[in-house]
Amino acid sequence: MKKILGIAFAVVVFSCLLFAQEMKPARTKSGKMSWSEAKSHVGNWGEMRTYFLGNTYGTTNMFTAMAVVKPGESVHPAHRHAEEEFLVLTKGSGTWHLDGKEFPAKEGDVLYVEPWKFHGLVNTSKEPLTFFVVRWNNQGVPAPVAPAGDHGK
Repeated sequence: MKKILGIAFAVVVFSCLLFAQEMKPARTKSGKMSWSEAKSHVGNWGEMRTYFLGNTYGTTNMFTAMAVVKPGESVHPAHRHAEEEFLVLTKGSGTWHLDGKEFPAKEGDVLYVEPWKFHGLVNTSKEPLTFFVVRWNNQGVPAPVAPAGDHGK
């Protein structure tokens, strides 16, 4: 009887491990994605193409995208979130917003944003502005808690 219970226990543990493995989100694989393959989201402000999403070897909630913003527009108002983020201005010019301050934004600029810092980018020129964004949390490192009184993004 002990042997049967031991085998039954081993089967249950093994099944739980398999189930837990299946429940883990798939890891993003190495690859290349073109503009035409990326998922498009169009708004009054312009267009954003989403490339790779999800988990990688060292990140969770990873988001990569390219946006083309119309003159005088922004994707959204300055906001904040728990993820770290890099924004690379690849074409055009505008204004960066970072933690209550504003700076000129020009082609080649890179903005790094710590968790929960207000940030944004506005196209203040007469030409389209293009930027690339990468946002993520680190695996094994809990996301920072929102500052007191914060109700999200």
